[in-house]
Amino acid sequence: MILELADIRIHPGQQAQFDVAIMRGLNEVVAHAQGFRGYKVNHGIENPERYVLMIFWETLENHTLDFRASPAFTQWREIVGGFFAAPPQVEHFDLLGKSAAL
Repeated sequence: MILELADIRIHPGQQAQFDVAIMRGLNEVVAHAQGFRGYKVNHGIENPERYVLMIFWETLENHTLDFRASPAFTQWREIVGGFFAAPPQVEHFDLLGKSAAL
């Protein structure tokens, strides 16, 4: 499984609207993508305009090729893109280890 980690910064004062938009985009669009396995979204406490989005994919290509080249990616960006203060920083990771509780 591959972890996509996106560090997202939004425009100040738009947290409530972005919270709704990101959940809508994840549940209505991303969750139906090929290879999608789940997500987590964390909201910054010290920096309330910062979000960390973790999406789990079966393969790297499910994200980089299948999803990004699909009409769903355009739909996803139409839902959340207007909130971005800068393009999200996106990286991919392989799992090295985890605790039993997770």
